[in-house]
This record gives sequence, C-alpha cells and structure tokens, in this order.
Amino acid sequence: MFENTDQSKTKLSELGEFGLIEHLTKHFPTQHQSTITSIGDDAAVLKHEDEIVVTTDMLVEGVHFDLSFMPLKHLGYKAVMVNLSDVYAMNATATQITVSIACSNRFTVEALEELYAGILHAAELYQVDVVGGDTTTSPQGLTICVTAIGTAKKEKITRRSGAKPNDLLVVSGDLGGAFMGLKVLQREKEVFKVNPNNQPDLEAYTYVVERQLKPEARKDIPVLLDQLGVIPTSMIDISDGLSSEVMHLCKHSQVGASVYEDKLPLDQGVISACEEFQLDSTTVVLNGGEDYELLFSIDQNDYDKIKGNPNLTVIGNFTEASDGIHLVTREGNVIAMKSRGWNAMQE
Repeated sequence: MFENTDQSKTKLSELGEFGLIEHLTKHFPTQHQSTITSIGDDAAVLKHEDEIVVTTDMLVEGVHFDLSFMPLKHLGYKAVMVNLSDVYAMNATATQITVSIACSNRFTVEALEELYAGILHAAELYQVDVVGGDTTTSPQGLTICVTAIGTAKKEKITRRSGAKPNDLLVVSGDLGGAFMGLKVLQREKEVFKVNPNNQPDLEAYTYVVERQLKPEARKDIPVLLDQLGVIPTSMIDISDGLSSEVMHLCKHSQVGASVYEDKLPLDQGVISACEEFQLDSTTVVLNGGEDYELLFSIDQNDYDKIKGNPNLTVIGNFTEASDGIHLVTREGNVIAMKSRGWNAMQE
C-alpha cells in the first residue's frame, strides 16, 4: 500500500535519520512549563514537583494494526491514546510523550508525515508535549513505541491494588464498540479482496468503526472524579476486555467480584452490530478489548456522588477473595468469570 512507486514521493534515505526527525517534529509545540528541554538535545529535561507516572506501549504492524484499513493519521493518534489511557488509569495528568518508530523502506517521507500529523493532533488536543524519540530502519513493516509521562499528587495516585470487599465496581462510557468496529473492517477487507471495485458503505457502522480507528482516552474521568470529591480505591483501563481487567483488579487487590450482566453499558450501535454478526453482546464486552474506558472501584459511601452521572455506570461490586469472580446473568445465574481477553503474544 505504501510502496514508493510514485516518483514524486520522497524516499526516507533522502533525509537521513536526523533530517527525518527534524522534519517530522519541527511543528510540535511546547505547552508545559515542566518541559525544560524538548526535542533536539541528547535527552529531554523535565521538572516536576509531584509524583511522576511513566508508561510505555508498543504497536507492531500485523499484530496490533492492519494498514489495509487503518489510515496512518489515525494510527498516530491511536498510538498516543493507548499510552495516555494508562496515565489516566493512575488518576494522573499526562504531560509529555516520546515517540519512536521503526519502518521499512516501503514507507515514504509523505507517509510518515501522515503518521506524525495524527500524533501532533493528539498531542495538541490532549495537551501533552512531544519531547523526544527515535527513528530507525526495519526489515519489514512498521513499529511504533510511545512513552507517556504524567504527574499526580501522591495521595491521589490510584493503583490496581486498593479495592476492598463491598467497594462498587464502576466503568466509564460504553463497551464493546472497538471490537465490533474491528469485525466490520475485517469483513469489508475480505469483500474488497474478492471485488476491489466494491466501495464499502460504513455509514451504518460509524460509531463502532470510530471506536476502533480513533479511540479517545478518558482524560475527563480523573477530572470529573476530582470535581465530585471521589478518589477511586483502584483503577485500570480497558484494553484487553472487561473480564481481563476485572480479574487484574481482583488479583492485585486480593478480592473477589460480582459483575451484573444487565448493568453492562452498551451503545445501540454495538447492539445492532452484534445482532448482525450473530455475536452475544455480553461476550463481546467481556472479551473484546480496545475500548480504553476506565474501570475503577469506589467506596460505597461515595455512591451518591456519582449516582445518575451519564459518564459512569456501576456494574458490580467487590467481595471477599474466597467468593471468587463471577458474572451474574440477566436470569440470575452465577457464572465463574474467565479471562479470555485478546493476548498479542498468543497470535
């Protein structure tokens, strides 16, 4: 798709490594006073007064994304979101990121400009500074590695290990959309292989496709909780499916949990797509992943503070570890929950 058959396109070798970095990052602004030295030196210099949160994620072509239906601009945006989501899951504020890429010579300068346009858009929208990174060659494909840095007051940092029995289990937004968007895109890819002249009509799937191609990290949730006077007792972002994330919280907090099927938040677009693909919506929510919503626990005494908030849904509660981890179905049946979330290392 990105082979340089167009002579008007610029080969990466024409700029060289340092020229390419300068070219791709020359328009990145600095927005934070904590960024003392940014791109252009041997290392960035930052000055933070609060606790520092650091996270890194790597996206590999053919494992985490498919460029036959993932536009490079969207990919750059999503690569930033994946990392910012982890910062927000610590109840912290993201301030800086670094971006490193490895790509083959099938990519042109113009292709990487698209990728970095998405990164720039995400950085500006979420108010983070791009303070460094690296570029190198790869025998094949494209790999992106983003490191995100954030800060938080010591007393507000939220780990996976703080949930207690009787705490309520809360989720932001709705779930299952990203997985169903992926199913739609994969189906249209197969149709295109058979009939390249066929143009996909994705209008009916706008919501789920956007959830897959352009997810949004929930920067607003830590801000909302602070405004409501709520400090979560534990928190995690939903990248690998709800069941996996619930089990992570239970493992680290040494508790059990009950999740109620009839409380799971579903968008109508997700329900419709599940019906079309003959998939059970609960299975999709539990195992789909890539929603990048926040899953967290709160003390029962804080329930009135979040009650009725359209951004938040109570989906269950934590129990004693000896009680196990269960899904309570709409019919009232209690089923042991298993982690079947997507694992890239198994692909």
